[in-house]
Amino acid sequence: MDFFPVNLSIRDRAVTIVGGGAVARRKCRSLLEAGARITVIAPRLDPRLGELRDQGLLAHIQRSYEPGDLTGAFLVFAATDNAAVNRAVAEEAASRGILVSLADTPALGNFTMPSAVRRGALLIAVSTGGKSPALARLIREGLEEEFGPEYGEALEILGAVREKLLTVSRNTAYNKKIFSDLAVSPLVELVRLRRYDEIDLLLTRLAGPGFTREGLGLEKKDSA
Repeated sequence: MDFFPVNLSIRDRAVTIVGGGAVARRKCRSLLEAGARITVIAPRLDPRLGELRDQGLLAHIQRSYEPGDLTGAFLVFAATDNAAVNRAVAEEAASRGILVSLADTPALGNFTMPSAVRRGALLIAVSTGGKSPALARLIREGLEEEFGPEYGEALEILGAVREKLLTVSRNTAYNKKIFSDLAVSPLVELVRLRRYDEIDLLLTRLAGPGFTREGLGLEKKDSA
């Protein structure tokens, strides 16, 4: 099965998970990070899911799946240990035009969740098309070591620079050169080493006066 890579905005969107075990728990973690409104349908919940329910982070319908349960859902995950139930969920989702993912038989659904690394606004996704989640996890773990939290902070800086440049300068070619120069600059390494004074010097050299972290409205931090 071939997949088309796309990033979906699911903030405040309704997502239904049928099943309350370990698979559902793993899905919930990523969905909550993306701001989804989650409903889990299952007679019993994994202890961690129970904690999330008690914290008000998800809704729980405490029974088995019934036809009609997917009404209003934007995304659906069939994550029970019963293949017949998962198939029934997939069939209802298809009849309603809802995107659905099946944990046990990905080919019966129309999307899968890749293994992902998040560093602030940076999202690196790895997919094997459902053929080997173990390999996807192994690749992800390697990426986690290579791309540390400094990438998230560097992206915050780059985003602020971009927003200000697009406001103060309509010179597309000029802005493009600055964006390119910053992308290949040692910004990420300077963030990792917490050399914030040097970051300010780099920003003003490449983007001009006023492009310090303080001038960009970012939290001011002391140099290491």
